[in-house]
Amino acid sequence: MAPPRSAFEYAVIRVVPDIEREEFVNAGLIVFSRPHAYLRAATHINEDAVNRIRAGCDLEGIRGQLRFIEEVAAGTTSAAPFGAMDQSERFHWLTAPRSTLVQPGPIHAGVTEDPAATFEHLYDRLVGR
Repeated sequence: MAPPRSAFEYAVIRVVPDIEREEFVNAGLIVFSRPHAYLRAATHINEDAVNRIRAGCDLEGIRGQLRFIEEVAAGTTSAAPFGAMDQSERFHWLTAPRSTLVQPGPIHAGVTEDPAATFEHLYDRLVGR
């Protein structure tokens, strides 16, 4: 049983349509709390914002990458090696720095009594518009 207030970590998923310009659009959130055995990712792409940075981006490809992030976090993908990873391994793989069109932001930490409620609050604040 998790302590009432337990640690959690989170990272925002970014779409970076033009790496050289270093501009990005927040497109998802990953939250992990080991004490609560909680790992969740949800995504949403603001296509207009992406196109304002760089018109003609492969939005279908971006949507596919975002879906894959959700599947890895949920543990529903059978793609090796992700299906065999535990929650901690999946979180750290998903938040590993990368220089691609879809990438994680820095990892932040906090404490929560309810990681699902914390997820909703952070998602609304950082991703949902």
